[in-house]
Amino acid sequence: MLNLLQRKQNRVITEPQFVKTLFGDARFSVLWLVVRVWLGWQWIDAASHKIGIPAWTETGEALKGYWMNAVAMPEQGRPPITFDWYRGFLQGLLDANAYTWFAKLVAYGELLVGIALIIGAFVGIAAFFGAVMNMNFMLAGSASSNPVLFIVALGLIGAWKIAGFIGADYFLLNLIGTPWNRGKDSQTVEAKKDYGRKPVPVPAGD
Repeated sequence: MLNLLQRKQNRVITEPQFVKTLFGDARFSVLWLVVRVWLGWQWIDAASHKIGIPAWTETGEALKGYWMNAVAMPEQGRPPITFDWYRGFLQGLLDANAYTWFAKLVAYGELLVGIALIIGAFVGIAAFFGAVMNMNFMLAGSASSNPVLFIVALGLIGAWKIAGFIGADYFLLNLIGTPWNRGKDSQTVEAKKDYGRKPVPVPAGD
């Protein structure tokens, strides 16, 4: 098995050209602009129904009620939560009274995700946290629009390089770069600085 993996380690499997174009060609940034603004507005609209409401931003009673309904085991029919481990997770949060601060995190988190998507700042990261919230809502038994929003968020995560091209990421990604290319980016900058200053060696005899 190890020998097989060693033989295959240099194998490169490329994605279809339309995938490269859709998720990497700046010309499609217009499409992703529409998608991300729409998704961002959905999050801002959701946050607007929570921020300023004491049950969400003060006591957390709204989230407490939501969690209690989610973990409840009906006498007949299927429970809202399918997976026992997630029911135990929410029950643990209830026992710890975590809803008092978690409700604020949900409300303001939705707002921040929406703003980041609309202005195009760190779109991939914002879409990821949005997808995490969608997944938690779905695990708690709330379908509603969450499956659609989750799929759209996955698309934005895949298109993170160009989704914010018409937006703040045009400047942010060029200014900050990415963590996995930080060293390469600095080497490229230094190479650009040295270009034209260092003499180009001339072969002997010319």
